[in-house]
Amino acid sequence: MEKFVRLISMAPLLLLLCFPLALAGHDYGQALSKSILFFEAQRSGLLPNNQRVTWRANSGLYDGKASGVDLVGGYYDAGDNVKFGLPMAFTVTMMSWSIIEYGKQMAASGELGHAMEAVKWGTDYFIKAHPEPYVLYGEVGDGNTDHYCWQRPEDMTTDRRAYKISPSNPGSDLAGETAAAMAAASIVFRHSNPAYASELLRHAHQLFDFADKYRGKYDSSITVAQKYYRSISGYNDELLWAAAWLFQATNNQYYLNYLGNNGDSMGGTGWGMTEFGWDVKYSGVQTLVAKFLMQGKAGRNTAVFEKYHQKAEYFMCSCIGKGSRNAQKTPGGLIFRQRWNNMQFVTSASFLATVYSDYLTSAGKTLNCAAGNVAPSELLSFAKSQVDYILGDNPRATSYMVGYGNNFPQQVHHRASSIVSYKKDSSFVSCRGGYATWFSRKASDPNLLTGAIVGGPDAYDNFADQRDNYEQTEPATYNNAPLLGILARLNAGHGGYNQLLPVVTTQPKVAPLPKITPVAPASSSSPIAIQQKLTTSWVSKGVTYYRYSTVVTNKSAKTLTNLKLSVSKLYGPIWGLTKAGDSYVFPSWINSLSAGKSLEFVYIHSASPADVAVSSYSLA
Repeated sequence: MEKFVRLISMAPLLLLLCFPLALAGHDYGQALSKSILFFEAQRSGLLPNNQRVTWRANSGLYDGKASGVDLVGGYYDAGDNVKFGLPMAFTVTMMSWSIIEYGKQMAASGELGHAMEAVKWGTDYFIKAHPEPYVLYGEVGDGNTDHYCWQRPEDMTTDRRAYKISPSNPGSDLAGETAAAMAAASIVFRHSNPAYASELLRHAHQLFDFADKYRGKYDSSITVAQKYYRSISGYNDELLWAAAWLFQATNNQYYLNYLGNNGDSMGGTGWGMTEFGWDVKYSGVQTLVAKFLMQGKAGRNTAVFEKYHQKAEYFMCSCIGKGSRNAQKTPGGLIFRQRWNNMQFVTSASFLATVYSDYLTSAGKTLNCAAGNVAPSELLSFAKSQVDYILGDNPRATSYMVGYGNNFPQQVHHRASSIVSYKKDSSFVSCRGGYATWFSRKASDPNLLTGAIVGGPDAYDNFADQRDNYEQTEPATYNNAPLLGILARLNAGHGGYNQLLPVVTTQPKVAPLPKITPVAPASSSSPIAIQQKLTTSWVSKGVTYYRYSTVVTNKSAKTLTNLKLSVSKLYGPIWGLTKAGDSYVFPSWINSLSAGKSLEFVYIHSASPADVAVSSYSLA
């Protein structure tokens, strides 16, 4: 659970002190495996046959039924039994980003499949929660009644009401973050499950349109969330965040231009941040836009993107203590932002530092700080220092990952792990009886919540391992999600990184490229030009797949409307067009092409290019 987070950070009050530690190196591969396993303990719904956290059982099997919608599944956010949409979506976005950047490294350690399953458990739920283009269910359960009870998810008797946003009750932050999660996840599944990736993108486009068209804060519509996940930063950061992920997923210039056109007015170029998390996305947006800039994709948005870039570097410099306003740290060297679940900010900041280090290295650049130029390796060293602190290199020699090391929290503020397993004793645990019998116990948890990252120590590195100390002993999914990528990166070593190239989640084999013949317009005088090209290929299970990009350009001096395209010999998914009967028309986010403008769509299949032709159009 969360209290709100303030945007303005305090000046650092503590100096980083050195302390002697004679500790062996950490097993980042083991930590990665455990951190992914935690998500299985957080599952709601009907558990699969390959469920590895065997002390959990099915729960929430009637979620959404009273509202006439199936909302079974998803994740409990922390030590409670509520499904909060905003932090759940951020969790999925960050898990997906971890895989996008370091999926190859996860595969090498045998964990890529488990990580992708963790993402899909979330996106399967989001598909259910988005039954109509302008409807999104953003919460199941009520924090107030839930916190009154201490019950296993399998026993819960609390209110499971479902809460939604709609045009009359908007939630741009919630819809925007969910769009980002769907878009990021579509990249994860692009090669292994292209049909599913296409479905995720369809939802992402719709949710972005919903978020942008009907603007408002979600906690003004779902007011029961205010006490737990209040949107202090508003929704502008989520709109930019969603646009960045949709561009990353589709390469559609509309989203790139959205970032350029709205960067100043929505704060993307103005907010210099020292935090990143489920509420405040600006640093994440700035990091992604800096990546686009380094990739040479900015185009006419270069000047605006440079300002995003400067703010990204402001964040990075603050983390390593070489900026004009530096992040506060504990005497032991841990980033400290707030006493309530501080670890969420540690893992999120460390992830951004990790990927930005690799972006800079890939581009042959250095970090420009107030204290001077800094080598990218310093950012990675900073991230490693934070991870090592979490795993036990700290003044208390305590691991803040449950089940890792010899000294980790034993009394976690977590209903399911603190009560005997339903499979061991199915006797009903009542709402208040759970507090009397299980919450108040001073013994260790009966179930090991393997991999959970708890809230962590205070500003002076102090930590009390007590179940009622929820500020320090409660875990959360969004604490773990950014850690997946960092652990995969640290476990794999330092060779062979170029994060500015397209990243695939499986190691591709080199495939021969078919010869591409550009598609010409019907005649030289046609006002519409169509150009196709092959952008990449890979081999999966012995089959070679190709990704084609097709650009449709309005060569006339008038606005092109009512465009209908015929696409034949297509044997796979297509993105960037809408199917209308036997034809394809403009996607939902545009309805015309101005003079000289272009539309790009892409498709994947295991054959030569599809035949694309213009069926009909109008010029206004």
